[in-house]
Amino acid sequence: MYDFSTVVDRHGTWCTQWDYVADRFGHADLLPFTISDMDFATAPCVIEALTQRLQHGVFGYSRWKNDEFLGAVQHWYRRRFGCEIDAASVVYGPSVIYMVAEMIRQWSDTGDGIVVHTPAYDAFYKTIEGNQRRVAAVPLQQSAAGWECDMVGLEAALAEPRNKILLLCSPHNPTGKVWRRDELETMAALCEKHGVRVISDEIHMDMVWGAHRHTPWAAVGRTDWALFTSGSKSFNIPALTGAYGMISDAQAREGYLQALKNRDGLSSPSVPALVAHIAAYTQGEPWLDALREYLQENMRYIADALNGAFPVLNWQPPESTYLAWIDLRALNIDDRLLQKVLIEQQKVAIMPGYTYGDEGAGFLRLNAGCPRSKLEAGVKALINAIHALH
Repeated sequence: MYDFSTVVDRHGTWCTQWDYVADRFGHADLLPFTISDMDFATAPCVIEALTQRLQHGVFGYSRWKNDEFLGAVQHWYRRRFGCEIDAASVVYGPSVIYMVAEMIRQWSDTGDGIVVHTPAYDAFYKTIEGNQRRVAAVPLQQSAAGWECDMVGLEAALAEPRNKILLLCSPHNPTGKVWRRDELETMAALCEKHGVRVISDEIHMDMVWGAHRHTPWAAVGRTDWALFTSGSKSFNIPALTGAYGMISDAQAREGYLQALKNRDGLSSPSVPALVAHIAAYTQGEPWLDALREYLQENMRYIADALNGAFPVLNWQPPESTYLAWIDLRALNIDDRLLQKVLIEQQKVAIMPGYTYGDEGAGFLRLNAGCPRSKLEAGVKALINAIHALH
């Protein structure tokens, strides 16, 4: 029913991944597998809904607190996660990172620590440090079973008096780890024990593979918490802007909304974003499920190609996200030299693991949210680059 194989030319659309690849990689003529948006057109139901709204022709100030939007969010959580959402707890914002930053400001003071599992999404570091807080890193541990949290190390970090918030990435970017419900419940109990509030970024919640299941923090949270997310990753609509979430405490919720409206003047949302979310969450499920299958096949292709070329890697697809977190440490390759070969000889841009902190050394993060033909070219280029150095 849906075509994910046809290449859509994104050049000339002010596209960060394609038109501005030189900003990060120094060359403009690269095939990019970088920032986490996809090269697919969004769901037809979203395009149809946006087209109908555009034909109305009037785009005045608007409100996000309406029955259609709130009902669509409730429907999605009930349908996809078996989770009942209290509409009164829902808040809105221009982006997940804006919302995270605002709650960091409200729930901590300058110099306080924010506990983060590392390696971490690079915007976490920037947001924490940009708000004059400290990153309190808790490195994830890799085992044959996958990525695990050192709960002893986590409790030690939570017990530090100046560490005020656990900033959780669920599912986790870049490793793709899906937090099991028992892990989340343990973290919730530890945060309650030590008086630490929780901010959970769940923007990759719909991209969970196989037998793994996403558990929203709203289903396990105990004390003060905030869950922030968006349909932007799932339906490839980040350029429309718009995110939402839930804040458990009414006073904290009011504080957030007052900052959004009165301090920052952001109370009128993007109408296209609202329209897109409503259409996606009420009509987009068949498209998303077809996309999810295509992305899983992309991940299986990466595994087959890499392991065929380098059996020692034994790379396995992640538990979630369309971001392949590739461990190359067994090959003993210099990260920066590999980047040089990828960029200058193979003409591809793939995110180096050290972007996500010291624990990312020896890894690459390859965005597989693209047609298979593009992915094949990128993986072939990666294999050639490794051969050139190994």
